[in-house]
Amino acid sequence: MFDRRQFMGALGVPAAAWATGESLFAGPVRALLERLPPVEGTPEEVALDEAYWSEIAKAFTVDRSLVNLNNGGVSPSPQFVQAAMKRHLDYSNTLPAYTMWRVLEPQREGVRQRLAEQWDVDGEEIALTRNASESLQICQFGFDLAPGDEVLTTLQDYPRMVTTFRQRERREGIKLVQFPIPTPCEDPAEIVRLFEEHVTERTKLILVCHMINLTGQILPVKEVVALGRRRGIPVIVDGAHALAHFDFKLSDLDCDYYATSLHKWLCAPHGTGLLYVRKDRIKDLWPLMAADDKLDEDIRKFEEIGTHPAANYLAIGEALTFHQGIGAKRKEARLTYLRDRWAKRLLEHDRVRLNTSLKPGFACGIANVTVDGLDNGELAAWLWKERKILTVAINHDEVQGIRVSPNVYTTLEEIDRFCDAVEHAIEHGLPA
Repeated sequence: MFDRRQFMGALGVPAAAWATGESLFAGPVRALLERLPPVEGTPEEVALDEAYWSEIAKAFTVDRSLVNLNNGGVSPSPQFVQAAMKRHLDYSNTLPAYTMWRVLEPQREGVRQRLAEQWDVDGEEIALTRNASESLQICQFGFDLAPGDEVLTTLQDYPRMVTTFRQRERREGIKLVQFPIPTPCEDPAEIVRLFEEHVTERTKLILVCHMINLTGQILPVKEVVALGRRRGIPVIVDGAHALAHFDFKLSDLDCDYYATSLHKWLCAPHGTGLLYVRKDRIKDLWPLMAADDKLDEDIRKFEEIGTHPAANYLAIGEALTFHQGIGAKRKEARLTYLRDRWAKRLLEHDRVRLNTSLKPGFACGIANVTVDGLDNGELAAWLWKERKILTVAINHDEVQGIRVSPNVYTTLEEIDRFCDAVEHAIEHGLPA
């Protein structure tokens, strides 16, 4: 994690410093850092420092009359990330064929390199995309499959990714195989065993979530990747909820394909994502949109989508600096602390069940809770309509509950407000 001097140094000179070449956004970041109290102690100790986190929260422009506990869907960006994107966009519009294509577009290479360094991979293995779905579909459509070939995943994978394989079933005659997993699961070996149990001689591709969107369950992706490698089966890792959420490096996973969004836990501009493809795997993966054959071994072939804004991608750099300034370990500790604050309080009620493990390493900021006797959809609707608290109702064949996902700007008051509301519903029921 950065100290204040390192934090400022990471800002460097933003892309699109119009006339002076100086940082246009260092001022707001510097003001934030000057407000931060001195920080000492372990990540777990800093997670309890409300003076520190209240200053972090001031970087955001959220509406405090509402409580957003659906950051797992999409997170707001800090104000200076928004400012960076707006300034890049304004500059683009002065003469886009020159300013956007010839000045700003090449500067995304700096963003690419910084992301690669942060997660300990090669910059020539990182593609910038629009979201996790695009990154994943590049991989899901990018492998040649024949009629009867099987792709394997769990029943808890993201619906859009299941739909992608279902379309390949209808169009090409492949077969999607899904299997149930325990909820919650506190035995990583059992997850690996279930994957291996469902591998057949026709299995040609595996999709595994790093963090399941329904419950926040963290799966043992490194071990599943190793299983696939032993069996000669490519493994696509869906990291939509994992990157910048808890502390890890892509190099730790030893995977070949990793897809994620950056507008969730990195708090980057909306419509930004990342695809990692190991360098020696790029050539054999087809891009989603056509690319010239001279790009066959170039990670940039996955970015061939036609005209697109430069502003969104360049402002990722500001979000990354914010993430580095907090520190991945501190961020993970804070999100875990916020989860435990509401989860442990509600678990004091006999009717409350948690569909997420609270043991270290099995989840982080996302958790799923259900209250016996209360309909999940009705509870989520009541929380929003009557208390202005945004959660997500999960009505899945394997998991039912409401998903709760705070972020670094979430206050303890907001967490307690959520608990008060659920306890009121437990005691008094929901209106008919």
